[in-house]
Amino acid sequence: MAITNASATPLQASKITTTRRFRWQEQIAAYGFLLPALIVYGLFAWFPIIKTVIFSFQKVSLNGPSTWVGLNNFNRMLIDPTFGIAWTNSIVFASLSVLMGFLLPVFVAIMINEMRRARAFFRLAYFLPTVIPITVAILIWRLIYSADNGILNAAITAIGGESQSWLQNPRLVKPAIIVLLTWANFGSTILIYLAALQDISAEYYEAAEVEGATPFERIRYITLPHLRSTMIITFVLQVIFVVQIFTEPFLLTQGGPANATLTPVLMIYRKAFLENDFGLASAWSLSLIIILSIFSVFYLRLSRNTEEN
Repeated sequence: MAITNASATPLQASKITTTRRFRWQEQIAAYGFLLPALIVYGLFAWFPIIKTVIFSFQKVSLNGPSTWVGLNNFNRMLIDPTFGIAWTNSIVFASLSVLMGFLLPVFVAIMINEMRRARAFFRLAYFLPTVIPITVAILIWRLIYSADNGILNAAITAIGGESQSWLQNPRLVKPAIIVLLTWANFGSTILIYLAALQDISAEYYEAAEVEGATPFERIRYITLPHLRSTMIITFVLQVIFVVQIFTEPFLLTQGGPANATLTPVLMIYRKAFLENDFGLASAWSLSLIIILSIFSVFYLRLSRNTEEN
């Protein structure tokens, strides 16, 4: 039974005070060890975010003092036609990514997990593209998508089809980039799902086999429910990642053709480093943070409510 301060004897009160003081000293030591990491994290993570928020309300000058302009940067951002174009492209990119690259890794991971043999080989085979640097991968896919002598067009013409301008056609360039993204991140996503599948007790599958459940029923009633939380987090991370894509459009198309691959991050790069308008670039950055934060909170809360119901 806990002893309160009112009923404690002087000796007991002294012991309680000593214990509290000792624990406080432990906390000081713990925070002392954490202090270098907290300082580094604050300088390289939170300090740039805070400066971005401040810059978004200023006309930033690198040679002199910056001046406050209020919401002028946000007004300039909203009336810019590229604002709607960039966010529309991001929504299309995210939608295509979900259609082409969200459920497929789940299916492949389940198939690999169900294998009795060669499981390690397929893990390695699917993971290998992940270790290729993204710039090298983009150069490879540029050769594949080449309109003149690309491998993809050669394969299409060999079976009687017509060659396509994959990176020059506004209707084809978005799916082409999403295929590249899916290929590049396929292996790491599969490993995440395979790790989650290892946490499912074999007793569930053994009991299902005793009851005569088919492989499809085992996947439907055992595997997928256990993967639900992992799929929710993966979905959020995938959308956030795809909305922020920069390297692929920058190296492949420079935002073209006809702004078909223009993204918010590419616009931030243009405003900051090509036009030296850091205030407007910070406004773009803050809008990106706010929109992605609202999406993450809304989707996670919706998923939690669905699980509770």
